[in-house]
Amino acid sequence: MEKDIKFYWTLFLSTFTLSAFTFGGGYVIVPLMQKRFVKELRWIDEEEMLDLVAIGQSAPGPIAVNTSIIVGYRMAGILGSLIAVVGTIFPPLIIITIISYFYQAFRDNPVVSALLLGMQAGVAAVIVSVVIDMAAKIIKAKQVLPIVMMILAFIAAILLNINIVIILLICGAVGAYTSLRGSRNQKGDS
Repeated sequence: MEKDIKFYWTLFLSTFTLSAFTFGGGYVIVPLMQKRFVKELRWIDEEEMLDLVAIGQSAPGPIAVNTSIIVGYRMAGILGSLIAVVGTIFPPLIIITIISYFYQAFRDNPVVSALLLGMQAGVAAVIVSVVIDMAAKIIKAKQVLPIVMMILAFIAAILLNINIVIILLICGAVGAYTSLRGSRNQKGDS
């Protein structure tokens, strides 16, 4: 199915707007992307969106850019990826350019410092909300392996201070193994 210009414009404006109003890092963009692409536009279902975010999170680089690339590719192939990534990187590029031009005034301004400090509290709340939502979906599925992996990953990261890359690689390997094993079992049953 051929996509029209309105579709590409909606994709660009969606990623541009999400990126422009997301403060505090990539995890903040996750619930906003979910709201836009799952609930408002209905382009992706909720489970697939979580899968795309997980892939974006495990790839090197910023999660917002990675997830935008994946969502764009899912919706419209390579052109969709290009449009989504341009929409995602333009706002920070513009904002950082302006801030760098006025850096001295921003650095010494107590109002800007207080504003940024207040934003940190809001960002923390949004990240906690994302974690709770993702964990709730895993727990509601009542599958033992993902719940055990979630608990072990938390313990490994927080208590044992194991590098997050190692944790992601192990979880990815376990997920790939169980998926392959499941698909082989389904082929054997047919």
